[in-house]
Amino acid sequence: MKAGLKPIPFYKTEITDGFWKERQRINREVTLYAVRDRFKETGRFDAFRCDWKEGDPNKPHFFWDSDIAKWIEGVANVCRRHPDPELIRECDEVIDLIVKNQGEDGYFNIYFTVIAPERRFLDRDKHELYCAGHLFEAAVAYYEATGKRKLLDAMCRYADYIEKRFKTDRDTGFKTSGHEEIELALFRLYECTGEQRYFDLAEFFINERGPDDVPLSPTSALAYNQSHLPVRRQREAVGHAVRATYLYSAMADLCAYTEDPELFEACDELFDSITKRRMYVTGGIGSSASGEALTRDYDLPNILSYSESCAGMGLIFFALRMLSLNPDSKYADVIERVMYNNLLSSTSIDGKSFFYTNPLETIPYLYYKDNITEYYKIKYPKPTRSQVFKTSCCPSNIVRVISSMENLIWGEDGERLYIHQFISAETTVTRDGRDVRVTMRTDYPKSGRVEISVSGAPLKLAVRIPYFVKGNYGKTQHGYALLTLQDGESTVFEFDMTPRIVEARDEVLFAACKCCVMRGPVVYCSEAIDNGEGIRNTLLDLTTKIEEDYTGNYHSPVLRAEGWRRSTPNDAPLYSDGVSPLRKVELTLIPYYAFANRGESEMSVWLRYKM
Repeated sequence: MKAGLKPIPFYKTEITDGFWKERQRINREVTLYAVRDRFKETGRFDAFRCDWKEGDPNKPHFFWDSDIAKWIEGVANVCRRHPDPELIRECDEVIDLIVKNQGEDGYFNIYFTVIAPERRFLDRDKHELYCAGHLFEAAVAYYEATGKRKLLDAMCRYADYIEKRFKTDRDTGFKTSGHEEIELALFRLYECTGEQRYFDLAEFFINERGPDDVPLSPTSALAYNQSHLPVRRQREAVGHAVRATYLYSAMADLCAYTEDPELFEACDELFDSITKRRMYVTGGIGSSASGEALTRDYDLPNILSYSESCAGMGLIFFALRMLSLNPDSKYADVIERVMYNNLLSSTSIDGKSFFYTNPLETIPYLYYKDNITEYYKIKYPKPTRSQVFKTSCCPSNIVRVISSMENLIWGEDGERLYIHQFISAETTVTRDGRDVRVTMRTDYPKSGRVEISVSGAPLKLAVRIPYFVKGNYGKTQHGYALLTLQDGESTVFEFDMTPRIVEARDEVLFAACKCCVMRGPVVYCSEAIDNGEGIRNTLLDLTTKIEEDYTGNYHSPVLRAEGWRRSTPNDAPLYSDGVSPLRKVELTLIPYYAFANRGESEMSVWLRYKM
């Protein structure tokens, strides 16, 4: 249960080439500004003036603080390597407003300062502690990037006030957060400041969570925000998927410090509950729009899949912490699955628009039918991304996660350097007082070739063998190949990236008698824009070889496969006797992360097949 690996901080790694360097460039040059501009248009930045009055436009919402906080964190991440005085100036203006409008007692929240000051710490469902947590994380990141303490000092005052109200005086309307986030943020604040009280407060919130707290509303089940049991007794991942993964991340953080075996067991079983029974093939989690929730084992509908973008990112946070506790490739495999599918699909290729949810099937007319009248209650997925949402937690979360992708590449235990993700990158570690430069070169996932070299001193390595790869890689441990490279030596791994057919368990009823195609970690899908309307009438021919076509601009190849299509005559009646014959067609499959970038189109990950 002791933390076995320490991640190498993202600012000590440089991504040098390839897929993620380009995605980070788009994030830095396009997405960061697109999110900022939409937040300006919708009044989120102006809200920090705390001067809104009834009748004014853009009434502040109770989670707007968190939207801007995550954007500031993204700016901080970017500016660690690419300083931008203009972005820093904009952040400083927001920070000045925070300090100006912070209460003498340390309290800061836009909504409860301007809209409902009399309800401070009385409404568990109004995200006060959630917003505080994101402000704490932004303060730490901004201080570490710029050396400026203004926001950090302000948030320390706020943390002190929260400690007083919740832990010392216990005079609030609820005991623990309605939407978890502050717990993991307090650990980050503790690591930055060394202030023990912040660690103790995080531990307090985790240990206090349980069924004796108040529900979010008279009709809300305690399981919705993981308050149905004390955390050490939780074994089944339930409720709101983002809240769940943020809580589980904080539990793993606490476990890393305390080496609590009961807490580790809970974390590991919760991880298995998600990834073995409640996770989509894309790494998306949270199958229901009702409560944005994890529901029950194998309940994984396709067109009604919720798979919120923030939930996928939360799963990355959780898996990365579990990887530090226990160096097992099962955690890094899940990170990779989310990285190349759910996370990437959440943002358009040009970096300007976003999905809040990431379904595995879309049929555009169903979305519009659903919006004709309030009579329809089924919320079918929107077939196009949006530049901003009423609830815009995901865009700024994407900015901060992609700007710190280096966090996911490797970790070390003082003896071995573990390579978790295959990204062209360089870092330096210290062994016996000597600096060792580690270089990884790859165009993964376009190909499976990964070259690793070291210079400066010998270095022991542990290289993850992806879950989809077969073969002998010498001595392995928990899914990692163990080897030692001498000073100046390099090694090459060639992982097989041949397209493969994947099926789900029988219990996943929405994937029954269907398959999907994967190439390496990338899930593929069929779009009507390539294959014609009515893609449910097509079948993949499993007896023929899938060919790769590199003429697309997706980094991963487009796949061409033989298939069959059922077509009824144009003059056929609504119902006919018998069945229509199948005709041979060529099917085009694109990476799932690239769907909905060429206009509205039907899309499906799971395909009918013919053997």
